Order: sequence, then C-alpha cells, then structure tokens
Amino acid sequence: MQTDTENILQVDNLRKNFGGLAAVSNCSLKIKKGSITGVIGPNGSGKTTLFNIIAGNLKPNEGNVYLYNEDITGTPSYQLFSKGLLRTFQIPHEFTNLTVLENLMMVPGSQSGEKLMNAWFKPKLVLDQEQVIKQKAMEVIKFLNLTHLARELAGNLSGGQKKLLELGRTMMVDAKVVLLDEVAAGVNRTLLKEISKAILRLNKEQGYTFCMIEHDIDFISRMCNPVIVMSEGSVLFEGTVEEVKSNEQVIESYLGRRTDIKKGGN
Repeated sequence: MQTDTENILQVDNLRKNFGGLAAVSNCSLKIKKGSITGVIGPNGSGKTTLFNIIAGNLKPNEGNVYLYNEDITGTPSYQLFSKGLLRTFQIPHEFTNLTVLENLMMVPGSQSGEKLMNAWFKPKLVLDQEQVIKQKAMEVIKFLNLTHLARELAGNLSGGQKKLLELGRTMMVDAKVVLLDEVAAGVNRTLLKEISKAILRLNKEQGYTFCMIEHDIDFISRMCNPVIVMSEGSVLFEGTVEEVKSNEQVIESYLGRRTDIKKGGN
C-alpha cells in the first residue's frame, strides 16, 4: 500500500459479496484529512455496504481499509469508536426513554460508574467523572442549539433533532472521521440549516473529517468537496460538484436525465 499523510482514510480494492451478488467490487478511494467528502450514486450502487465495511459492521471478502495508515480491515465498530472513527445512521439510534442530556452522557466509554465496586467504594470518583461528562454534554447541547431540549426524552424529538443528537454523540469522544449516512433525509429546511452549520463548524473549528452519503444534490453542492460517485459497487468518478454535474458518464449512470442532476434534483 502506498501511504499519504494527507489521507486519513484509505480503501483499497474492496469486494463484498452477498451470495452471488457483488455489492461492492474493486472499490478504492481516499479521504483527505480535514475534508467533507460526499458519496453519491443510485440505489444499489454499494454506498451503504461500503460504509458498513469501513465502520466495522461488515467484513469484506477482499481488500483493505486503512485509518491513518493502520490496517483496520474487519476491526469491530466498538474498537474503531475508540480510534475516533464513528458512524451515524439514516435512521437515528437514540435511547428513546432517556433525555437528550442522558443520551450524550451515555457515550464515553470506560466510565467509573459502570463498575459496581466503584459505585460502592469510590463514590466520589464516580460522581466527579459524571460531573465532567455532564459538563461536556451540556457544552455539546449548547453547540447544537438544543439547550431547550436538554431534559426532553429523545424519543419525543423530531427527525431532524434526532440527527442533531446523533451528531452530538460524535462530539462526546475524540472523533477523527465521521461517516454520515443521509443526514439530510426527512429533515425540514430549518433544521437542515442547523445540521449544516454544526458540520461546517466541527470541520473548520475542530478539524473533523466527514464523509457523507447523500441523495440531496443541493445539500452535497453546499457542503462537499470532493464528491465521489459510485456505480455498481465501485467508484465511477471523483471531482468537484460542478465536474460531477457535467460528466456525461455520471449523468447517464446516476440519473439518466441531464436536467435533473444539473438542477440538483434527487
């Protein structure tokens, strides 16, 4: 493997079969550190399978995934979490019966209070750590403009608010790469502006690297550079949004209608 210090994430020749179907085939790409990279393509092009492999939810039949030049192929998601590679989902996975604050406080691993002996014999240690985590969670809530919902049950949030909460969970740990799966799907325009603002601030102010699957071309146009186009399980094209919109092969594969992709339709 040729390494490059600019690339925080690298995928080499991935292949994943489900029975006789190749969901991902000979797929290679690089994600530059500090970038917001978009991944687009028609349904069935392999985007979600690719994310599942990178995030440790699936093991590939062939190929490798590297994080900071470390081979993480097949590493379970909980171990990748501790390495700073996190993934959100198109359908948020919140704890519905916990408040927004409690959802965030659940995120950091290896908390002292998880051990019964500490709760009995080291209560001050548990309390002090809990206060630090609570303070961090409140800072995240303020960052995301969710202060008015801090004590609200997460199950009562709107779809967009739940996606903000998912983004907030990545802020509770030392995230390096965040994979966003259709963060714009089903979100009203007002909340989408809040999500966009949070992503851009995390990218610019805290150095987060984002890679996002999206169908909303307008959202991709505002947020992403570069954009990777997938088709039939592999990378078809990579470039700026304008290059993607004007590429004949992309137009034919992705939508089959020139006017839609140039106007930013889904």
